[in-house]
Amino acid sequence: MKNRTPVEKHGSLGLLSALAACLSLTLGACTYTGAEVVTASVPDDYKLRHPIAIEEANRSVVIFVGHGRGGLSAPQRTDVLGLAQVWLREGTGAIVADVPVDTPNSKAAANSFQEIRSLLVAAGVPARGIVLHHYHPDDPRTFATIRLSYPRIAAVAGPCGLWPEDLGPSILNRRYSENKDYYNFGCANQRNLAAMIDNPADLEQPRTESPPYTARRTAAFEKYRKGEPSAIAYPEAEKAKLSDTGK
Repeated sequence: MKNRTPVEKHGSLGLLSALAACLSLTLGACTYTGAEVVTASVPDDYKLRHPIAIEEANRSVVIFVGHGRGGLSAPQRTDVLGLAQVWLREGTGAIVADVPVDTPNSKAAANSFQEIRSLLVAAGVPARGIVLHHYHPDDPRTFATIRLSYPRIAAVAGPCGLWPEDLGPSILNRRYSENKDYYNFGCANQRNLAAMIDNPADLEQPRTESPPYTARRTAAFEKYRKGEPSAIAYPEAEKAKLSDTGK
């Protein structure tokens, strides 16, 4: 058997190492992983980060009652009647009246509730739609009030003021390096928009057209039939113009 020289041995080892490296690369390229790779991300659109949701929330009116008065003032009567009118339009449950007991003004509050109940019934709220609930204030120093509340469908957004990431430059803050909006951006705008929405259904679908004003439509058609201009003349329009005095 012929003995190989050191040069031949070194060449053989190098060839074997190269073959092993090529084999490992080939096998590694064919490796398949069936697990799904999920990366946590924050939406770039503030409407997606802080969406406006539709849920049931309470609308409340607070009535302050002194211990020496057993009735409502004129502004308080207006508040109660206004609550009744809005309840007829958007209420989804009974009106709950929280009336204090065992307080210095508990007797006056009980008398005020009777007047509140009468006003609500007179405004169209059924008697079975008014629920009386007595409560004891947790803190005796707190002024006990009558609270009227009912559930309704409302649009809400938030909460705002969440800062999961640093706003300044940081190696951990990817949104700063990529010049993207910070997380709390747009939250206040969404929350204010939700608070201004009168009918939450407007976010999902358009309203049905209301019936036309027949009297005005008839007058316009009559002018059109006679060939007269159908535009409305406003005599007060000239009063809004600026004066030419001093020119």
